Amino acid sequence: QAHRQQRTRNHGGLSQMLKQRVITALVLLALLLPALLADTAEPLAGLTLVLIAAGAWEWGRLNGFAMRGSLRVAAVCVMLCLYAWSARWAYQAPANVWTITGAAWVLVAAWLIRHGVERWATISRALRLVVGVLALWLTWLAMYQAKVIGMNFLLSVLFLVWMADIAAYFSGRAFGQRKLASAISPGKSWEGVWGGMVGVLLMAGVWIWIDTQYAVDSPSLFTRLYSRGAPFLVLATVFLTLMSVAGDLVESLVKRSAGIKDSSQLLPGHGGVLDRVDALLPTLPLALMLAQSV
Repeated sequence: QAHRQQRTRNHGGLSQMLKQRVITALVLLALLLPALLADTAEPLAGLTLVLIAAGAWEWGRLNGFAMRGSLRVAAVCVMLCLYAWSARWAYQAPANVWTITGAAWVLVAAWLIRHGVERWATISRALRLVVGVLALWLTWLAMYQAKVIGMNFLLSVLFLVWMADIAAYFSGRAFGQRKLASAISPGKSWEGVWGGMVGVLLMAGVWIWIDTQYAVDSPSLFTRLYSRGAPFLVLATVFLTLMSVAGDLVESLVKRSAGIKDSSQLLPGHGGVLDRVDALLPTLPLALMLAQSV
């Protein structure tokens, strides 16, 4: 009987969490959809600025700052975003900014994942703060610029990350055997990563076909990559999928080092802002880097 009562309580807790997730998702969708559909990029830039500020606040908390210190971290990030906004960098970003950002993400993510959770704590807090704020700022700028390019382009990047996550989840549950990085994120498997790649590649093919059949405001990321041939499309798509996984692993590493499960509870049922955007942090800048190369 005690076992049955425990199962009932667990089921009730899961139902409540699912309810919270659905409500939060609907609220976010109600806020994001008008900004995504707006004729200009500025509504989305303003809305995502709030989210990025919240992510910077979480980053301060993850690195040992109390409320006041974390708010200062968020303020610095907001000031950087406002400077880029006033300078109209979303319309003409500084030369090589996405190449430098993309290369930095590849090198830093590979180094962190290789050296594991223990090494993170040995890095100076000042350096961790600077790197995190820069990553959030540049992600915001990349989102802004992607919307300037066109809604179809932006949505193709967002859906790449979402499809990689969804396909990895289901393929990992169905076939997962070999752990990807058990010390960082025990739930992830190589089978999940491969499933994510397949899901994204299938979606890319469908998206390219849609671009040819319907009037769109801009070529999608996949159509741009395909302009350099199918092999380039496959390699670039697989690379972006892997980097979305790397972004997720880096955030998991930081949270594990801090000894917490979620970056915050700002989004009921989902955790924090960083928990929702971790895979986008490397993927958006890298997508712009690749798009500019074609």
